[in-house]
Amino acid sequence: MFRNVAELVELAESQDIPISEVMIRQEVEVSGKSREVVINQMRENLKVMRAAVERGISENVRSVSGLTGGDAVKLQEYIKKGNFLSSDVLLDAVSKAVATNEVNAAMGTICATPTAGAAGVVPGVLFGLEAKLNPTEDAMIGYLFASGAFGFVVANNASISGAAGGCQAEVGSATGMAAAALVELAGGTPSQSAEAMAIALKNMLGLVCDPVAGLVEVPCVKRNAMGASNAVVAADMALAGITSRIPCDEVIDAMYKIGQTMPEALRETAQGGLAATPTGRELEAKIFGVSLDKK
Repeated sequence: MFRNVAELVELAESQDIPISEVMIRQEVEVSGKSREVVINQMRENLKVMRAAVERGISENVRSVSGLTGGDAVKLQEYIKKGNFLSSDVLLDAVSKAVATNEVNAAMGTICATPTAGAAGVVPGVLFGLEAKLNPTEDAMIGYLFASGAFGFVVANNASISGAAGGCQAEVGSATGMAAAALVELAGGTPSQSAEAMAIALKNMLGLVCDPVAGLVEVPCVKRNAMGASNAVVAADMALAGITSRIPCDEVIDAMYKIGQTMPEALRETAQGGLAATPTGRELEAKIFGVSLDKK
């Protein structure tokens, strides 16, 4: 078993196997389930993720609160016009991250990766790059196991909870997971996956959790969009041979310590940040009839 990223990479490199394989073997050992069962369970997760993405980019999914919905469709229509400033691949990943979170906000079925509030980044990046990389289903399942390996490290050495560590622990962790897994999917090395994780996560440090009206909608959906774009760029940087001056495990530790010192108002309480703006309070009062900070 591995406890941190350094051990994860060492296991993969010493045995000449991808990080996804390390995670599969660990899951088999820990769960006591057969390899076939473990992989098929992840296959089902992949199906759930795809269904959420396809629904989100084809329907104007709306949340009950009315705060979110329809943006994934807008992005897909924008891509088709061909006048975008970045790239169709990047925007496709962003739109599919948004799609997943819009489905989540509308009480649809998603996979928490690592949480529901950050569920868009990992599948958004995967399905956004699918047409470019043309991976097999097994390779896509491997991507999910690789992302899970890095999520496992974060969960056991820091936090994936917005209430405990801010949005850096949720969307930040998801961004690093997606970046690392994308490197493997694109043919990179385990070390490059670790570099991608470090690059992605350190650029999300300090990100607060300030959900308007206490709902996982604003700014959560758009933060998943930014997380997806961050992940793709971080993966490209790592594949180019760029490294993080601060090792991945130290970045994860820094994230944990930042979360520990983050004010309670900025850790999923809806008491600070965007939730405490005049518009944020107006939306809160409109949805619940009274602002949460006055209850």
